[in-house]
Amino acid sequence: MTASPTASAPVDVVCLGESMVALLPARGGRLADADVFVRGIGGAESNVACALAAAGHRARWVSRVGADGFGDHLVAAVAARGVDTSAVVRDPDRPTGVYLRTAADRADADHEVLYYRSGSAASALSHRTVPRAALASGRILHVSGITAALSAGCRDLMHRLLARSPGRGTVSFDVNHRPALWRGADGPEVLLRLARGADLVFVGEDEARAAWGLDTPDAVRAALPEARLVVVKRGAAGAVAFTGDGDRVETRAPRVEVVAAVGAGDAFAAGFLSGTLGSLPLRDRLRRGHLFAAAALTVPGDLAAPPGRQQTERLTALDDTAWGRLHLGPGWTGRDQEVPTP
Repeated sequence: MTASPTASAPVDVVCLGESMVALLPARGGRLADADVFVRGIGGAESNVACALAAAGHRARWVSRVGADGFGDHLVAAVAARGVDTSAVVRDPDRPTGVYLRTAADRADADHEVLYYRSGSAASALSHRTVPRAALASGRILHVSGITAALSAGCRDLMHRLLARSPGRGTVSFDVNHRPALWRGADGPEVLLRLARGADLVFVGEDEARAAWGLDTPDAVRAALPEARLVVVKRGAAGAVAFTGDGDRVETRAPRVEVVAAVGAGDAFAAGFLSGTLGSLPLRDRLRRGHLFAAAALTVPGDLAAPPGRQQTERLTALDDTAWGRLHLGPGWTGRDQEVPTP
């Protein structure tokens, strides 16, 4: 089955990658003790597309899902958030991927995640099966390192998309290092090569340390000299952005009452891309990333609606003192957030 002819209509951002049905224990705790699960969806690239669409941008998700009930649910759930799913191909021979996880953060020792994605429909993504016109339809193509870990065909596709060539559009790459997905020791090397081909790179400081042994944002920038923009996410400490002209811009993250950390990195990328589409200064792009991430951090699931446009613009424009006083908790995006005073 092929993608819809409308899949090549122009959009702001095209996001390519696997999304899966996520099953979480209804009452928390260990997977071994769970007998009831709550169904959701999860996928780095579709998360970015959903956040961008909620912020008013035209976003398209490109992927493959099975011709099964889980595939029906995924496509319907992403489309319901305003994302164009016309380039999602239904595979009659391969299933939709599924994963189970606990509510704990990935960094916690008791975090559990089980993937059932081997041989999934998305693992069949390749330069032969992906709708190329759809990939070229956006001002920005956003991809992540997760896709490269799914299969040899996916890895080849990623190398092709991130190969520098005349006339290539802007490519955004989130490293998203997931050691459990890589078989063998070549994951970090592949991710470094892919990152060097991107125009805009997102990487967590912890990821860069684990994958490449790089301990500082400046060391990350030095390892990726080809990228026009490198954004190093530092969690609660903030983020640093480097330009190809040698500029270095650092922002603090607002204080956040964290409900769940899952999806925050994707939300940050969406916020930064939103600011990039609006040609905002680097400081404001980083702040927008922090605000989108704060929206994700203060809800229990992977997906959260970002703050509204007026709220985003007002908070982004705060002076440094007022920005440093921000303290965001659950429900903050649903009201006109006041800046706390000391």
